[in-house]
Amino acid sequence: MFQDLENAQPSKSSIRDQWNIVLKKLNSEYGNEIFNSWIKNISIKNLDNDIIYFTVPTRFIRDWITSHYLDKIIYFLNQENPDIKRVKISIDNALTSNMLNLNKDISSENNQIKASFNSNSSDDWPLDERFTFDKFITGPTNELAFASAKRLCSDDTYEFNPLYVYGGVGLGKTHLLHAIAWQISEEKVNSKVLYLSAERFMFQFIKSLRQKDTMTFKQKFRSADVLIIDDIQFMIGKNSTQEEFFHTFNSLLDLNKRVIISADRSPSELSSFDDRMKSRLSGGLVVDIMPTTYELRYLIIKNKYSELREKNKNSTFELDENILEFLAKTITSNIRELEGALNKVFTFSNILGKKIDIELTKSVLKDLLKSSNRRITIDEIQNKVASYFNIKIDDLISSRRIRTFARPRQVAMYLTKKLTTRSLPEIGRKFGGRDHTTVIHAVKKIEELKQNNPKFDEDINLITQMITSV
Repeated sequence: MFQDLENAQPSKSSIRDQWNIVLKKLNSEYGNEIFNSWIKNISIKNLDNDIIYFTVPTRFIRDWITSHYLDKIIYFLNQENPDIKRVKISIDNALTSNMLNLNKDISSENNQIKASFNSNSSDDWPLDERFTFDKFITGPTNELAFASAKRLCSDDTYEFNPLYVYGGVGLGKTHLLHAIAWQISEEKVNSKVLYLSAERFMFQFIKSLRQKDTMTFKQKFRSADVLIIDDIQFMIGKNSTQEEFFHTFNSLLDLNKRVIISADRSPSELSSFDDRMKSRLSGGLVVDIMPTTYELRYLIIKNKYSELREKNKNSTFELDENILEFLAKTITSNIRELEGALNKVFTFSNILGKKIDIELTKSVLKDLLKSSNRRITIDEIQNKVASYFNIKIDDLISSRRIRTFARPRQVAMYLTKKLTTRSLPEIGRKFGGRDHTTVIHAVKKIEELKQNNPKFDEDINLITQMITSV
């Protein structure tokens, strides 16, 4: 099966129509800035059996998309067309030329950038009005992070700098950072508060390098009274961006300005970060947001349900208490998925006008519930990795250090750290009684290889799909 998309007239169910649906989902997932900067550069070429081919203008764009967005692209593609198994992205020189032509009027664009650099962050990176302190539901797993964030906003002599908040996906880190930005902006109207993701920081930095206007970039960020950076782990492997951030960070701390940072891991686990940077990040207050308890999830889902009812007063949508309890007990991965489940049930009920009961809830959320019930084990990861590299399990967990066994062992440790909630010592014990430092080294080594070797990165993505798609 081969579709030439250059000449074919696509039907309603064609791959081009499916890709347009995926683009809308990606835009909604990442926002306009990231979508226009990266994903919009993707051009669909053809579909050959179970492989879909794309082209992009440059190698840099291809590598960045592969590292940061490919998993989500494949996920959305599979929703529209389950037959698609692989994605291939190549460089199109014609697209490169078109991209270069877009930069001809450079002076005009520079003026626009300089103008935005003189504005407050709320103009550059809008804050989400839902993410305020009064809408953050607290419990034992997040109360220290919440209290620390609140105190930072109210105390002019706050002794801890920076505030470093870390935890898994969808547990509330971004909510807290937005809440800090809102509170300080409202209470200290003359303060310059900058909030952005690490990805946007990097994008702005690279843009300033290309336009030879780094002084404007430095002036913007080093003149902030409060700098808030979300998901700093995305700077891993980006040495020039790390270096610029390090100098910005030091400059602000030397001036007693406040810095708030979030990540999905502790400072010590930021592989390939300079030791100086790790030390300074650890020098303030480091707090973690742990996975939610049932009681906290129930409070959150009940609060979100009340908000939905308030916003849709004319709707007949109504949930029994037992359904809220079911959602809180069943969807344990993160708050984002829990809220998404409630929204899906609400939409289904509203559109079809059906009263929701437990059985209908299970039917509407069957894919999500299947995913939530899936618990990946270390044994499963070891089996898949051993099979992929054609070695025995005994060799994978043995003390033998030859590359044939050592590299697959590092891959298995890396995937165990990424796909399970097991601690570093637990992982080490499952790999022949190794200590946690060996696991940290393995994770760091695999992340470096993924950044520098696209073929190796493809292998890791493929193994990950093999494990998670069972």
